[in-house]
Amino acid sequence: MSHHLFLLSPSDTPLYQLTHHSNRPATATASALSSNLPSWSTSAFAGTVAALSGATSIGSSSGGQNAASKTTGVGGGQDRHVVQMIAHASLDVIEETMKLNGTMYLKSLEKFNEWTVSAFVTPGNMKFVLLHESRNDDGIKSFFTDVWESYIKVST
Repeated sequence: MSHHLFLLSPSDTPLYQLTHHSNRPATATASALSSNLPSWSTSAFAGTVAALSGATSIGSSSGGQNAASKTTGVGGGQDRHVVQMIAHASLDVIEETMKLNGTMYLKSLEKFNEWTVSAFVTPGNMKFVLLHESRNDDGIKSFFTDVWESYIKVST
């Protein structure tokens, strides 16, 4: 299971990209949500938050030759360029959805093959786009909130 996070400027310029691979198998959403886990930090997104906070991660866009060679086969045999294309192709859907409902968290906007696209748009129109394989709306919302708080701390 892997997650792909993209941070885009208000003009849709890519600012940051992170690919996080997890050895944990995807769990069924019904069992994960019904078990009432103590916090979202036990979910598959905890490793991605740790990677954003400065821990090393396989496949971050700023990685060297080793990281680049490990990202060629990304989830389901797709390379990173296909994943980038999926994220950028979803920008139109993100903007249309923002015009309709105006909320910051846009859950499960669209699905492309095995990837589900979720997004979070800040008041300054920064876009956080997450491609993921499993559905966990509460965990993804908490993850986006943590990413936004980290972004605010870094940008101020």
